[in-house]
Amino acid sequence: MQSKQADKLIFLGLILFLAGLIVGLFVQNMANPRMALSAHLEGVLNGMFLIVLGLIWKRLLLSQLLLKAAFGLVIYGTFANLIAVIIAAITGFGKMMPIAGGQEGAQRIEMLISFLLISLSICMVAVCLIVLLGFYRHIQLHKKE
Repeated sequence: MQSKQADKLIFLGLILFLAGLIVGLFVQNMANPRMALSAHLEGVLNGMFLIVLGLIWKRLLLSQLLLKAAFGLVIYGTFANLIAVIIAAITGFGKMMPIAGGQEGAQRIEMLISFLLISLSICMVAVCLIVLLGFYRHIQLHKKE
C-alpha cells in the first residue's frame, strides 16, 4: 500500500504542479491578479510538496491507519489550497487573505473560501506532524544499525 501511495503522491503532485502553471497563464485575466499569482504559486509549490512527499513516503514508519490518514489529508489540503485561492482570484473575494488583495464579498463564497482555508490549514499541520513522526521513527530505526 505504501508504495502505491508514494506513486499516487508523485502523480498527483505533477498534476497539481501543471495546474499551477496553467493558472499562471491567466493571472492578468482574473478579477484579482495578485490573488491569481498566489494561486499559481500555491499550485506549483504544493505540487512540489506532493512530489517530495512521494519520494520519502516509503521511508515513513507509520501504521496503516496513519498512512491512510496522512495520504487523504495531504491530498485534500494541497488541492483545497489551490481551489480556495483560484475562487478568490476569479471572484476578487477572500477577506481572510487581505495581503493578496482579497476583498469581502458574497457571503456564500466567503464561507466556502474560509472553510477551505481553515480546513486545509488544519489538515496540513496534521500531515506535517504525522510525517515528522514517521520519519523520526525511520531515523531511530537506522540509528540503531
